[in-house]
This record gives sequence, structure tokens and C-alpha cells, in this order.
Amino acid sequence: MVSMQNNTEVNEFRLLGLTDTPELQVPLFIIFTLIYIITLMGNLGMITLIVLDSCLHTPMYFFLSNLSLVDCVYSSAITPKVMAGFLTGDKVISYGGCVAQMFFFVAFAIADCFLLAVMAYDRHSAVCKPLHYTSTVTTTVCVQMTMVCYVFGLVESTIHTGFTFCLSFCHSNVVHHFFCDIPPVLALSCSATYINEIVVFILSAFNVFFTLIVILISYLFIFIAILKMCSAEGRKKAFSTCASHLTAVTIFYGTIIFMYLQPSSSHSMDTDQMASMFYTIIVPMLNPIVYSLRNKEVNNAFRKATKKIKILFIP
Repeated sequence: MVSMQNNTEVNEFRLLGLTDTPELQVPLFIIFTLIYIITLMGNLGMITLIVLDSCLHTPMYFFLSNLSLVDCVYSSAITPKVMAGFLTGDKVISYGGCVAQMFFFVAFAIADCFLLAVMAYDRHSAVCKPLHYTSTVTTTVCVQMTMVCYVFGLVESTIHTGFTFCLSFCHSNVVHHFFCDIPPVLALSCSATYINEIVVFILSAFNVFFTLIVILISYLFIFIAILKMCSAEGRKKAFSTCASHLTAVTIFYGTIIFMYLQPSSSHSMDTDQMASMFYTIIVPMLNPIVYSLRNKEVNNAFRKATKKIKILFIP
């Protein structure tokens, strides 16, 4: 009779972190703290503006608010632990903490992928079919598409996390990364990880290529529509919106493709850490700027909110 018991002997993991150099710990703690504060203020501020200002109650800003929420959650699953490691030198994470960190990061990173695709579809509908936009992208449709993004993230994260932590970890407990990501945790297992690597590759390929195809096809039609526009001002505004979105897409998808869609034998943990740092810590900070701070409607909403605060608190 084959035993189904998980022979895991490891009850905690030690994150190797970004660096062990003592003189870099405090400067890095300050830098990451500033990045995290900007991330929270930018994304939570964006959500607040969108909720409070009726002018921003449109599909585009509904998706932006959800993107900001996703960025806050998956950044918060990682950054505070990294900051604590710099400050205290304690880079140990419990077995349960590692499971939770992987689950929330993977779930909301996948949701981020699908939200980017949904946002591209929304822009395609607005630019290419403006007369049918309000009847096509209704509130119900927006909620349904957003829920699908979250469901995909939660289901796939359950699969990845479950498959990973069903393995046995009976050798080293040192994770060669700054958080509990799938490839570096799999590298610690003394079980066969071939099936896990196939599952990671197939699901990651589906997520990346399906959403990228949606984005690329949407923008192909958008560019065709832009070229047909008679107004130079209209073309400039549309190109500006596309450039912002495509910049974020390139950074996010480029690092994910580099990280996950390569053979395990090709992984360099140091290089993977640098790639991961962009999409886990830097991108959530940049998204409010890339998507919204250049937007006139958001700037107007911010100015109105500032005036209201001054009236309330300044005699």
C-alpha cells in the first residue's frame, strides 16, 4: 500500500533576500519603504477618487480601481516581509506564511494579467465602436468580466499552491529568492517536480498568451481606427492612452515571460530576483502614474478632492 502522507520535515523557510551586505540593509529598507508607501498611497488614492467622484463612474475607471486593488494586495503580500528582513535581519518565514504568500501573490498576479486584457478590450470598444459602447460595456458586463479575472486568479493559485506544497521538503529550507515564488520553492523539494513544472508552464503560457492575444488584437483594431481619425487632437489623445497601457503591459508581461516561460535548467536565481522585483514591487507603484496621473479627468477629480479637504480642515 502506497502511503499518501506528505513527508515534509521542513516547518519554516529562510528567504535568502536580495542581499546580505550589512551596509546595504538600512538604505534598502528606506528605499523599499518609500516605494511601498507610494504604492499604497497611489493605488488607494486612485480607488478613493474613483469611488467619490461621479465623473469617474465609467467602465474604464471601474477597471482601473480593480487594477489598483489587485496591485495593493499582491504588493502587500511581499513587500512588508522584504522590508522586515532588511530592518531586523530576520528572513525566516513559517511554512504556513510561505503558503499564504504564494497563494495571494499568484492569485492577484494572474488577476492582474486578465484585468490588463479586459482594459484593452474596453479601450477597443470605446475607440472602435463608440456609438455602441454604452450598450456593450454595461455595468453588469464590467462586473462579470472583473469577477472572471478574480475567479481565474483564485482557481489557478489554488492549483499552483496545492501542487507545490503537496511535495516533500526534506533537504535545504533556504529559498533563493526574496519571497515564496513557485520556481525557487520547487527547487527545494526532494520529490519529483516534473509534473509541477509542466503545470506551471502550461497555465502560465495560457495566461500570458491568451491575455496578450486579446491585448494585441484589441490594439491592432485601435491603431487602425486611430489612423482613420480626421482629428489630429483625437489621434494624439488616443496614442497617448495606448502608449501608457502598452508600457505597463510590456514591463509586466516581459518579466513574467522571462520568469516562468523558460526551462527550469535555464533559471538563474539572481536574474530571476531582479525580474521579479519589477513586477512585484516596481510595477504596482508605477501603475497609478502610468494609467491615471496623466489623465485630465483624474487630475480634475484630485483637484476637487483637494479643495474639499481645504474647506473642511482650513478655517
